[in-house]
Amino acid sequence: MSSENWRTATRLLHEAPNRTEFGETSEALFLTSGFVYDSAEQAAATFTGDVQHFQYSRFGNPTVDTLQERLALLEGAEACVATATGMGAVSSAILSTVKAGDRVVASRAIFGSCYWIVTNLLPRYGIETELVDGTDYDAWERALSKPTAAVLIESPSNPMLDVLDIARVAELTHKAGGLLIVDNVFATPLGQSPLKLGADVIVYSCTKHIDGQGRVLGGAVLGSSKWISETLQPFTRNTGNALSPFNAWVLLKGLETLQLRTDAMARNAAAVADALAELPGIVQVRYPGRADHPQHELAKTQMNNGGSMVAFVVDRGREGAFAFMNAFKIIAISNNLGDARSLATHPATTTHMRVSEEERARLGITDGAIRLSVGLEDPADLIDDLKRGAAAVAALA
Repeated sequence: MSSENWRTATRLLHEAPNRTEFGETSEALFLTSGFVYDSAEQAAATFTGDVQHFQYSRFGNPTVDTLQERLALLEGAEACVATATGMGAVSSAILSTVKAGDRVVASRAIFGSCYWIVTNLLPRYGIETELVDGTDYDAWERALSKPTAAVLIESPSNPMLDVLDIARVAELTHKAGGLLIVDNVFATPLGQSPLKLGADVIVYSCTKHIDGQGRVLGGAVLGSSKWISETLQPFTRNTGNALSPFNAWVLLKGLETLQLRTDAMARNAAAVADALAELPGIVQVRYPGRADHPQHELAKTQMNNGGSMVAFVVDRGREGAFAFMNAFKIIAISNNLGDARSLATHPATTTHMRVSEEERARLGITDGAIRLSVGLEDPADLIDDLKRGAAAVAALA
């Protein structure tokens, strides 16, 4: 049955069913480490690649394969490899591509662990790295005026929601001979399609919106069949960056409601962002769906909605931010995101604590900055919670 004309909500439920002979409704869960062969000859032929047969769940598993196939179809990618975590996806995408003597360029506004990989890990292996202010395209042209193996960007960025011109960076990356890797976790596969904008590789933390209920860890890397089979898979299979079948099964369940959740979360986030902008003690609100976001017009062209993430800055720095968050009755303090429950974190002391104070200031991650992942609660209740936070800051005066 062809799914080419199915709409997204239908595809999330029915694409790539991979049913067994038992005709199960829900995807089968294959909790097995290994697989048996009919003969020694079949085993030998499997290892040479002459016969298609599962070998070992580190290499492939039917449940994981179903997730990979469905994600690839959803993203419009030729192939997908699922990984143990989102950072496993990012690190494998980069490390499988580069070697000593190569050069990697990254946008400066990236997740703290990604920042560590670019600034600490890659140089240890003789890989030159350079950070670029993501919205400074003159700086991109300078950085990519010499050969570059890979470029890593996030859009919207973590945590302050900078929106980068993916098509423009892709063009410059390809002129430099590089591979553009886009972390699309904030936008989700339904909110933005980087491959259509010229990106080569997409990475996800499936832990976030794809699971969406705080249950399991997982990651995904999507790209061309050639790059996946020749570059990425040898790396992930031999370094052991494999997703467990159980986590894959949970993520498949998450995909079934992904559109319902992300659409509702984006609507809630828009309402929350507008309410935040009216509260006393709020210095700044950043939400791609608002006209006052510095890259709002760009966001309208490459994103399907404003997303579920809101960043804002509270008066009185760290003291104000902590008082604001400690007043919450509904919103939980957590460094996760993309959950059905609203979650808030203080990036300067959590996700970006190992980024220098000077670098944080350059990125706008001040001591008063809060990252809010808006969930599925009634937006009126969330706004009441934010009012409690504003009142707590006012009480400090």
